[in-house]
Amino acid sequence: MKTSQNLHQINLRALINRLGEGRFVIPDFQRGFEWESKHIHALTRSIFLDYYIGSLLLWNQQDYMDALSCERVYGYPEEQDASPEHIVLDGQQRLTAMYYTFFAPDVPPNEKKRKRVLYFVKVDQFVEGNYDHAFESYSNKYGERVLVTEELQYQEHLFPLAIVGAGGERYYNWFQRYKEYWKEKESLAQENGDSKASMEAQGFIEAGDEFKKYAEDLLTEYKISYVELSRDLDIAKVCDIFTQLNRSGVQLNTFDLMNALLKPKDIRLRSELWRDAESQYAFFDEIREMNVYALQVMSIIRQSVCDPKFLYYLIPERSRSFRAGGGATTDRIIVESRSDFLDLWDKSVAALDRSLTLLRNPQEFGVIAPRFLPYASVLPVFAALRVAADASGPDAHRKIRLWYWASVFTNRYTGPVWSTASRDYLDVCSWISNDEYEPGLISEFKETIHGLNLRSETRAFNAVYRGIFNLFIIRGAEDWQKGTVPQYDDLDDHHIVPKSWGKENGVGDAINTILNRTPLSKDTNRKIIKDRLPNEYLPDLIAENGEASVRSIFESHLISPLAFEILRDRDPFTPDDFEDFITARQRTIHSTIESLLLKERIDLDPNLRDVDDAIEKIELDLRTCIDEALGGSIEQIKGLHFFPKVNERIEGALKRNRALDPDRYATLSGKLEYFDLREIEDTIKAKQLWDRFADRFGSKDALAMRFGQLGEIRNAIRHSRTADEVTRRDGEAAIAWFRGALGRKG
Repeated sequence: MKTSQNLHQINLRALINRLGEGRFVIPDFQRGFEWESKHIHALTRSIFLDYYIGSLLLWNQQDYMDALSCERVYGYPEEQDASPEHIVLDGQQRLTAMYYTFFAPDVPPNEKKRKRVLYFVKVDQFVEGNYDHAFESYSNKYGERVLVTEELQYQEHLFPLAIVGAGGERYYNWFQRYKEYWKEKESLAQENGDSKASMEAQGFIEAGDEFKKYAEDLLTEYKISYVELSRDLDIAKVCDIFTQLNRSGVQLNTFDLMNALLKPKDIRLRSELWRDAESQYAFFDEIREMNVYALQVMSIIRQSVCDPKFLYYLIPERSRSFRAGGGATTDRIIVESRSDFLDLWDKSVAALDRSLTLLRNPQEFGVIAPRFLPYASVLPVFAALRVAADASGPDAHRKIRLWYWASVFTNRYTGPVWSTASRDYLDVCSWISNDEYEPGLISEFKETIHGLNLRSETRAFNAVYRGIFNLFIIRGAEDWQKGTVPQYDDLDDHHIVPKSWGKENGVGDAINTILNRTPLSKDTNRKIIKDRLPNEYLPDLIAENGEASVRSIFESHLISPLAFEILRDRDPFTPDDFEDFITARQRTIHSTIESLLLKERIDLDPNLRDVDDAIEKIELDLRTCIDEALGGSIEQIKGLHFFPKVNERIEGALKRNRALDPDRYATLSGKLEYFDLREIEDTIKAKQLWDRFADRFGSKDALAMRFGQLGEIRNAIRHSRTADEVTRRDGEAAIAWFRGALGRKG
């Protein structure tokens, strides 16, 4: 394999010489020089003590210097000739610090300093091994005076590191003059009969010789490693390598790199496009990567991937290779022109804006503040999917919503997400096109949600924790004082049982579980809870608002009647009572997740949710009724005209989800799970079976009428159609009728 990178070493003197010649340039996507004087000081100390300072990553490619808007190392004089040779991809801070140390440019090291800083090594202290006192830096008049007054340098043993950059005679002459200075002092001391001063001067002469030898060895023997990328390497590969540096903690912004690469195409990504778009995301200004997310939405829409290494194919007229059949490849241009890029940008920015607005909706997703967003990394694929769904109608958006919640409660977007996002985009798009292609994630969500241990969700930054908090908002958590939905910008995440009680009673981190948290206003937390137990503050609430009202308010916070009574009545309140409370609340939250998300009742008016719950209970009871009436025998329904379709549905489900138990669906009760409401009706009314049900349901005509009423309200709810007053009342009448019929013994 032909390698695209080569490992080299360069000695310190050669590296300093190349810095002085202007061989290194910095692309404008790199952050500016950010080190403070203490960091420069630490690097100098590391070099002189022969410590490893890391390797550099360089690209030997002059052709891209203009395209990447490369600049000289900070402090390099504009009027001085330079010979740019390498683009610095990693190592800017170290190289710039070395230039600043060894060349002493007349600029401050950063915005915090108004004057330049000068660096020195104290020869006597260094030779004696007193390294904590051997390195000095000055940013005052004294430092400037030392730099220009050689006699003061020799007197104070201050070796100016700027001498190293000057090199040549200035470097070698310094050691000679230092030696001459102290020889003169030695002679003068001998003439005066001052043996102590004479010996001291002799020691400084020896120290100077020793330091000179050490410095010379350091300049020739101290090696800095660097990786040089081939000049023939494709820009996309270089960008990918650059992006990977993020994993080692180097904060590099892909957006800045794209900004540089798009300038030759007359596209001002930062100064024009992002400046105009940025205000749309002011609510989510804590998400620093939003500008990169906008590019990732573009990439997903156009090429179904969002890995940063593929963003560079968004540059107009750049072609990307795709694998074709038989191992062959084919090239395709992703973005045809500047105008194509601008159109795609506008589309993506608008999609991201609409998605963020939707997520903020307290009835849809409940992200009432940026800190309650389960994942920021899900935004690009979420926005791109909504673009894909726009042409497909409400059912597509329903599927996207289910996918979103499944990703939250399975922690899908924790850690590296690029390949996950691409796979999810393709899977959900296929599902939108064909119901048979339900992603495996949805099955995983359905299977695992009831086993979700919410007790362990104690970290407010975790996705599941935030997802549960979002559900509190969606369920319309009411203010504890007034019984109204509070202002969302006033809500915060507060304890129900106080944190101080948890500390006193040794319940550990469990006191912080989401099961003991709820959205409350600061005023409620301050005036009602006041670090008191529920059995103390609940009586006050009940006295002021009435028990029925307070119970209703607490139910809006997913606190069931049982959980409410535990909080109100347990006195003294013990750790066991706390466990009972969070166990009861976990059951309620699991049930709410199933109702709102799995059964997709999130769009429904709260009253219709109750109706839908009642309809589902009746359907389950009807299936049980049939199973019991037929003694679990499948033989008696095999002749029904729709029976083959039921088997086809089951076969399809088993193929899509290997976790399903085939034996279960070989039984009558299992097959009845795949009967729709009309098929349940036809089964009961079947001529050969009616005598099993006649006593329970009276007449076929009455049964048909009630099934019709139930079906009308059910279809209105399940298909997001408006349920008029007549349909609603008829549906409620049918529910009451079925409850009575199914409650009688047949």
